[in-house]
Amino acid sequence: MTSAAPLLSAALAAGTLVLDGGMSNQLESAGHDLSDALWSARLLADRPEAVVAAHLAYYEAGADVAITASYQATFDGFARRGIGRERAAGLMTLSVDLAREAARRTRAARPLWVAASAGPYGAMLADGSEYRGRYGLTVAELERFHRPRLEVLAAARPDVLALETVPDTDEAAALLRAVRGLGVPAWLSYTVAGDRTRAGQPLEEAFALAADADEVIAVGVNCCAPEDVARAVETAARVTGKPVVAYPNSGESWDAGARAWTGGSTFTAGRVRAWREAGARLIGGCCRVGPETIGQVARAVAGPV
Repeated sequence: MTSAAPLLSAALAAGTLVLDGGMSNQLESAGHDLSDALWSARLLADRPEAVVAAHLAYYEAGADVAITASYQATFDGFARRGIGRERAAGLMTLSVDLAREAARRTRAARPLWVAASAGPYGAMLADGSEYRGRYGLTVAELERFHRPRLEVLAAARPDVLALETVPDTDEAAALLRAVRGLGVPAWLSYTVAGDRTRAGQPLEEAFALAADADEVIAVGVNCCAPEDVARAVETAARVTGKPVVAYPNSGESWDAGARAWTGGSTFTAGRVRAWREAGARLIGGCCRVGPETIGQVARAVAGPV
């Protein structure tokens, strides 16, 4: 965070903050090829300045919180590209440093925060399975996968760990175990379809897992349809009593086979009021939501509830 920024938990208690939008679409719009299995994480090694520029675009559009380019950054994924553990850990740390650098460069006078992204196991597989879950692994196996990179990200001292795009309760349980004792707060965000996780579990059960987790300062949803947000936010607030994070996709659908987006956008800043009324305190966008839309969200958040 910037030197004047309070703890993120205190800021969420005081009001509503704006999250950034999709990292991948911002990088692609700048002409970078993300067809690699590492997705935006590849640019941590190849074009770190491009990552800074993407973060900067969102901060200057009105985002208060930037999510790092580490969603797809895992030891296993980097190893498949011939990148050893020491270098991989360095790149994960760099993801936090690049977001901090963007915060330093921005002209904004307001407090700014950095969220270190930890995507689901399915993101490492790069086959769309983060939208299905149920990988055939135990909770203990998933915890062993997540804990080492969470330790690295936590050591880089972000303001919060973003445990995001979680498709099922097994992975949520593993992540909640994995963040214990790291000394950095976290938010837990599911990807959902209707009133259930992508794997089909009721959201009441899914959110209840985090209700008593002291490390978790917010719960919510991301990488879902905008139409599914308001009901999920209400459920998250009711079940956990915690601030709620909401950052859906544009409304387009991801075709994992074709590795392409289909359909039209349904994300509008006009939805922000309903999300805030339902309990959302950290609002932004995920895939295909860019700086222009985040600017509109920021203006909506600045208005009355």
